[in-house]
Order: sequence, then structure tokens, then C-alpha cells
Amino acid sequence: MNQTETVAVNQGIKTTGKYRWSICALLFFATTINYLDRQVLSLTWSDFIAPEFHWTNNDYGNITALFSIFYAVSLLFAGRFVDWLDTKRGFLWAIGIWSVGACLHAFCGIATSGIIAGEWFVGFHGSKEIISTISNTALVINVSVALFIFARFVLAVGEAGNFPAAIKTTAEYFPKKDRAFATSIFNAGATVGALAAPITIPFIAKSFGWEMSFIIIGALGFVWMGFWMFMYDKPEKHARVTPEELAYIQQDDIEDSKIGFKPEAGGKVSLADCFKYKQTWAFAFGKFMTDGVWWFFLFWTPAYLSSVYGMDSTEAALPLFVLYMITLLSIIGGWLPTYFVEKKGMNPYEGRMRAMLIFAFFPLLALIAQPLGYISYWVPVIIIGIAGAAHQSWSANIFTTVGDMFPKKAIATITGIGGLAGGVGSTLINKGSGVLFDYAKDTNMAFMGFKGIEAGYFIIFSICAVCYLTGWIVMKTLVPKYSPITDL
Repeated sequence: MNQTETVAVNQGIKTTGKYRWSICALLFFATTINYLDRQVLSLTWSDFIAPEFHWTNNDYGNITALFSIFYAVSLLFAGRFVDWLDTKRGFLWAIGIWSVGACLHAFCGIATSGIIAGEWFVGFHGSKEIISTISNTALVINVSVALFIFARFVLAVGEAGNFPAAIKTTAEYFPKKDRAFATSIFNAGATVGALAAPITIPFIAKSFGWEMSFIIIGALGFVWMGFWMFMYDKPEKHARVTPEELAYIQQDDIEDSKIGFKPEAGGKVSLADCFKYKQTWAFAFGKFMTDGVWWFFLFWTPAYLSSVYGMDSTEAALPLFVLYMITLLSIIGGWLPTYFVEKKGMNPYEGRMRAMLIFAFFPLLALIAQPLGYISYWVPVIIIGIAGAAHQSWSANIFTTVGDMFPKKAIATITGIGGLAGGVGSTLINKGSGVLFDYAKDTNMAFMGFKGIEAGYFIIFSICAVCYLTGWIVMKTLVPKYSPITDL
């Protein structure tokens, strides 16, 4: 029996059965696949794709920035979509679409040769030979970038459904005090996906071609769909959820009713209604300030190791593996609010905000990542890992503030609004990074003792370092204390 269950027994809530953790495991694997799919491009473009299509940093920056825009806008509608279809069907549609999008990347080379040279039925190897004979490199760049943008669009539309559906599922299967811990567990799938990516994807690409890395990784989503269909149902309907476990899951309902919180009453929630509340704006601003930091580290760390330290994708596999192993410490971030609630007597929101303030200080280490990078590449790798762990801890808690404040019927919609804000922030930092890095490299720009592309990375690292404290201060100003929405 874990600590929370012991407390529940002491409070008269007997718990037998742990099926909720099986559902949490499904969410974990979905998030792992989600991040594997989006990492394939970042681990193959520099060594395999860019030489074939003549891409620059700016071309890659455009693709990642547009992916962020597509993902952001899709999140707004994905949350509504999941609330409309409900959790089971909404999640199935989401992962089905993003798995198709992941596989589509593999055929961009064939489509490029088909559009430019009229040769469609040539296979992966044949398309490479045709593209290598095309003298108009600008045309190759433009066509290939456009095709990859389309594939990223499909991927983004599907992937946008993951977090709204996962957060909604967590609210269905866990009481408030356990949601941050459950979220930190399934959210660790992002780290595990990022961890598995550098030790698998470059080697698949090197052995079988970059196209097969998209196909093999993309196919994992279809396997997950089979498990979801047979394992998920609402806890009150599920044969594997015992009455005692259901009572544990629903232990907040009595307290919520006392304060006027109506979790399931009143039908669907409109987007216009959601924007009336400062709680929505607090969540959205926190996501806007911090999501881009994680996406920058996710998309640009392999390129950073290549540009600054001359590593190819296989040489960078071990540093990236260590980096994301460090990020797994984020599971502690889900436990800390439970500690504050059970040991310090705080309400869930107060405990979450206290934990988030602690996590907001760790990214400040990014300020010294580049200055100390001359010692060894391991210094920035470890610092980025710590910052990544802090982000994932922050992320687990900011997601669960939605469940603290809003009824279950609105959770996916509010999560989507925050995701839109986070995507806008991610777009700005990814597009800005690509432009800055090319400019710094071409002009040998000098800044704070650094020159060239190293100066560019120092600037972006510095911006990332202060984002979390800025986000926390604004969130705390907007919602200084626990204020659940009771009129939806």
C-alpha cells in the first residue's frame, strides 16, 4: 500500500484494486510514442535529410516553427474534440491521425522526385538518385520543405489530442491529490520517448534509411490503439474497477459539492465562456512562457551538439541518453505537491504552486551552460538535463491546476487553450532560433564573449533560463489562492 492509500484508509476510504495505474500506464506509453514520433525529424534532418534536400538551419527552423503553429491551433480544437467525442473515441482518433502523419514523412522524398521530375514509382533509393541529378537546388528545397510541412501538419493535428485526452483521463481515474503524481508518471513518457529516440532512430536511419525510421516509429501508434480499445472505459462502468477503488477515485465529489463545484452538470462548455475566467489566462500564460523551452531543448539539442561540438547523430546518442535520463527525475515533481497536501496541510492548488516555484529556479542553471561548456560538452548536457527535469515537473503540475479549478467536462477544452498558448511560445522560440543561428553563423556575431553560432545558443539559453520564474509570478498574480470555477 502506498502512502496516499494509507492516508485514505485512515480517513475511512478503503482502497482495493489498482486498475487506475493500468490506465496511467497506457497514458505513459501513448506519450512515449508521441514524443518518439516528433523526435524522428530532429535526429535525422542534419545527417540524412539536409544533405539530400540541401536544407539550412533556417529551413529546419521553418518546419519546426510551423509544426508548433499547427500543433498550437490544433490543441484549441483537439480539447473541444475530445470533450465532444469523450475520452475513448477522442484518443483513438488522435493517435490514429498522428501515426498516419508520422509515416507520411517517409514518402516526402518520393513525392519530391515525382513533383519535380515526374518519377513517382521509384522507391526510396530511386528517389535519392533522381533528386541528386536535379540542378535546381532551390526548387528541391522548396518542394521538399513544403512536403515535410504537410506531413508535420498531419502529425500535429493528431498529436494535439494526446495531452487533452490524457489530462481528462487522469481527472476521471485519480482524486485531486494524486493527479500531479499520475500526470508526472504519464508525462515521463515524454522523457522516455526523448530518451529512446537518440539510441534507436539514428541507428535505424543509418542501417535502413531515414525513411524507415519514420515508418517503424510511426507504426507503434497503431499497436497502442488496440490496447486502448480493450482496456479503457469510464471507471464507474469498468468491470476491473472495484467499488472500493471507485470510492477512492471519487473521494473529492463530496467536498466539491460543498463548495458548489459541479463536475458534470450543465452540458458542454463554450470557448467564449472559458475565456471569462482569470484561471484560464493564468494557465495559458504559464504554458506560453514555458512550453517553448522544452521544445527548444527537444528540437535543437542534437543540432547544438553537432554545431558546437562536431558530433554526428550516432556520436550524440550517449550524451542525449544521459540528458534524458536526468530528465526522468521529474517524477519527483508529481510527488512533491502530494507531500505538501498531506504533510503540510495545504490545499492541492497551494501545494502545486509551492512546488512549481521550487522547479522554476532550476532552469536558471541554463545561464551557465554555455560559459562552462568549454570544460566539456558534458557540462551543458547535464545542465540541460536538469532544466528538462524541472520543466517536466513544472508541466505535470501546471496541467493539474486545470483539474483543480475546472469541472471535468471542461478539462480537455481548457487544456487545449493552454496548449495553444504554449504552441505560440514554441513557434516564436523555434523560428527565432533558426534565424538567429544562421545569422550568428554567417556573420560570426559576437555576444558576451561568444562568437558565431555559440553566441546564438548563449542568447537562447539565457532566455530559457528566466521563463519559468516569469510565468510563475504572473500565474500567482492572476490566481493568488485556490478559486474553483463553480458556475460552469
